[in-house]
Amino acid sequence: MLNRLLVREKLQQFYIEDNQQGDLAIRIFDTHETGTLTLLAKEAGIFCGTTVIEEGFRLLEPQADITFEVEEGEILTPNTIIAHIKAPVYVLLTMERIVLNLIQRMSGIATAAHHLTSQIKHTSTRLVDTRKTTPGLAIFEKYAVTVGGGLNHRRSLNDGLMLKDNHIAYSTSMNEAIDNARKHLGPMDKIEVEIENETMLQTAIEANVDLIMFDNQTPEWIQSHIHLVPNTIQTEASGNINETNIKAYAETGVDFISVGALFYGQKALDISAKVVI
Repeated sequence: MLNRLLVREKLQQFYIEDNQQGDLAIRIFDTHETGTLTLLAKEAGIFCGTTVIEEGFRLLEPQADITFEVEEGEILTPNTIIAHIKAPVYVLLTMERIVLNLIQRMSGIATAAHHLTSQIKHTSTRLVDTRKTTPGLAIFEKYAVTVGGGLNHRRSLNDGLMLKDNHIAYSTSMNEAIDNARKHLGPMDKIEVEIENETMLQTAIEANVDLIMFDNQTPEWIQSHIHLVPNTIQTEASGNINETNIKAYAETGVDFISVGALFYGQKALDISAKVVI
């Protein structure tokens, strides 16, 4: 669920960035002139962005009349009407691009997450995201993953303690890194360790960490080693996983599969906006 106060704050920042000196084009309109903006899907996908639409247009016009024709997470087909927004024309035209840019990206990510989760639904494995988000857009991008059926891995650096290869490289050993990490844990915090070979796997198991990430390993390697991990430790597969191989990774029996391409490899869903005076 999106934090509306944070969304509002972000949208205000985006508006100021785009309108530092004001919008020259809207000066041709009377500030009291009203119109209706219709948002229309131009391709199939999953809709994501209800809160952005509401908070975006109501940032400038609190009384904007917004009617949704679809619900959050609904499957769109080409030419599906998403929403109608009635407000002063200058509000519609000034906020149009900011809102569109966000909901197109969010819907694109939600669509990708939906596509990947559908390929592994016959298993108990869950799709999770990564921290490879766009700076400034993480709350929108990570929310979109959940709308598409995935889970958020870590929402920030303070959301669980992950020891990756570079953390371990700067320590004397993996055991030292884990021991030092435990000194800083609260009662709700977990430790995840990234492993790259069988020696690291055995060390992580003996240290009884909460979660083990098989990083850049083949499905075959994971399949032949996952039986070593006790049920008290959860497992994750990560690294170069996409729609062509995610099924094979899920069938190894890992609890989670993280996919960075949910953020850096997706195109925005094509959505248009038309104003009727």
